[in-house]
Amino acid sequence: MPAVDKLLLEEALQDSPQTRSLLSVFEEDAGTLTDYTNQLLQAMQRVYGAQNEMCLATQQLSKQLLAYEKQNFALGKGDEEVISTLHYFSKVVDELNVLHTELAKQLADTMVLPIIQFREKDLTEVSTLKDLFGLASSEHDLSMAKYSRLPKKKENEKVKTEIVKEVAAARRKQHLSSLQYYCALNALQCRKRVAMMEPMLGFARGQINFFKKGAEMFSQSMDGFLSSVADMVQSIQVELEVEAEKMRASQQELLSLDEAVYTPDFDVAAPQINRNLIQKAGYLNLRNKTGLVSTTWERLYFFTQGGNLMCQPRGAVAGGLIQDLDNCSVMAVDCEDRRYCFQITTPNGKAGIILQAESRKENEEWICAINNISRQIYLTDNPEAVAIKLNQTALQAVTPVTSFAKKQESPCPSQNMKSSEMENDKIVPKATVIIPEAEQLIAPGTPIQFDIVLPATEFLDQNRGGRRTNPFGETEDATFPEAEDSLLQQMFIVRFLGSMAVKTDNTTEVIYEAMRQVLAARAIHNIFRMTESHLMVTSQALRLIDPQTQVTRANFELTSVTQFAAHQENKRLVGFVVRLPESTGGESLSTYVFESNSEGEKICYAINLGKEIIEVQKDPEALAQLMLSIPLTNDGKYVLLNDQPDDNDGSPSENRGAESEA
Repeated sequence: MPAVDKLLLEEALQDSPQTRSLLSVFEEDAGTLTDYTNQLLQAMQRVYGAQNEMCLATQQLSKQLLAYEKQNFALGKGDEEVISTLHYFSKVVDELNVLHTELAKQLADTMVLPIIQFREKDLTEVSTLKDLFGLASSEHDLSMAKYSRLPKKKENEKVKTEIVKEVAAARRKQHLSSLQYYCALNALQCRKRVAMMEPMLGFARGQINFFKKGAEMFSQSMDGFLSSVADMVQSIQVELEVEAEKMRASQQELLSLDEAVYTPDFDVAAPQINRNLIQKAGYLNLRNKTGLVSTTWERLYFFTQGGNLMCQPRGAVAGGLIQDLDNCSVMAVDCEDRRYCFQITTPNGKAGIILQAESRKENEEWICAINNISRQIYLTDNPEAVAIKLNQTALQAVTPVTSFAKKQESPCPSQNMKSSEMENDKIVPKATVIIPEAEQLIAPGTPIQFDIVLPATEFLDQNRGGRRTNPFGETEDATFPEAEDSLLQQMFIVRFLGSMAVKTDNTTEVIYEAMRQVLAARAIHNIFRMTESHLMVTSQALRLIDPQTQVTRANFELTSVTQFAAHQENKRLVGFVVRLPESTGGESLSTYVFESNSEGEKICYAINLGKEIIEVQKDPEALAQLMLSIPLTNDGKYVLLNDQPDDNDGSPSENRGAESEA
């Protein structure tokens, strides 16, 4: 059977079964073409939509490239090169955006529009003609059914004529619709080939035009720019690989460390403590009171900044001030069931915050660092060297000193008449002065008292028969009315460092040795809290007065003070030896060490003057001659030392020389 590629119009009127069978093939082909055309249109619309999205995307990309300059990155290494490069790329993207916009318009006109027209015009026409052909065929079948039912008898000519006219009209209508339908189906076979080719032709031409303009835009200068950018990216990549290799090596090195670094307090037996820190940072537990007896602990990050202790919670942007460390004191404390706790006390003696470290090493280093900061070492030119020197000076006293021959005993008013080189108006040559050994001055293992003890007051209470006014042995100022009648009254601000029993009071070296041992013990045991008092020097006694309550803490008869001296290097340190009788009939010797705001030599000068006043009080003429030898100020006070400001002192009232009132 020969291939049939179109419907024969001559057979439309006959409407034979063969023609109907062939018609069904064309109808099936038209239905398949309609489905395929719909899918093809969806694909082309997707391409067009993607091209439109590309236009919008390139436009947004260009704006975003320009926005890099306005980001203000905190880490801006190499941003100048990046910004200039991105500006150039933004210009290129804008030009590409113009090309993409033209391509999108061309795709809409030459690809999407033809396929839409084919679907709406040709396929819709075939579908409409198919419906009309079906209606006409149904009407023809109904009219033929009427015509076939005409009776055999002599029928009504009028009815027969009407039915014949109806059949003729229906057959004509069917013939006309079938001819139109056949023509549309035959034409569809040609139009479908054009409909498939024309959109793709528009797509290809649009792409070629796009690429041609793109090639023109990417000229030789653009190629050079892209080459330079590629070289820069390659160099950065090489640098990144080198840095990544270093980081991998560092990571392996860090991970190969001893497991002890992950274990808290692993060296509790013998920790390596750095006592010269002037700044410190790390996590500590802060104690917070939540009630009268209940407390909570919060783990926070603490660090020192100048003279301040700062605290920064995890995730916070910056830290906040917790404590001003200037002139504060710090000491280890026992706190509930917690270990490694220490407390910071304000300069006025008020208890401050309590913190807990995670190890013994951290605990002692925090205490040492805060103590160094409280001394305001950080304000010096070389704070590290100052901290090392101070701690070495304190720790050197731990090593037994067998001889003081290297030290030169400088003549100053701190020496007592008893220890003077003048004896029986005869000068003893310095070469004959024998410096005793350390064991001859202070017995090894002698306990040190770091708080005020009142042996003098207790002795006075026992011998006077009076009773103590409070359980701490403190007495009111009225207990010592002789102070008001004293020829000498000089007040100094001092801080008690410690006291200890000694073996002899024949030399001032016993005071220097006591100073070394007291400072060393404070450094070793992390005891930095000091009791501040007012030291009043009169012609009868030395009185330690509480600055808050004006209550006398201790009273030492001036006649019982056998030695007194200031430190030869640190002039703020001063000490004196007190000889007191014991109930057993013997005598005890104790050395008291203080730190003063003014120079210790002023205190020694005042003590020496008080002892001279005691010696000459029995002879009125000698007393008058002594008082006349001391110059007076404009307000009638005696100037004991040169009335010059003291550089070691910040208070104007404490910088003046020692003065007395008659």
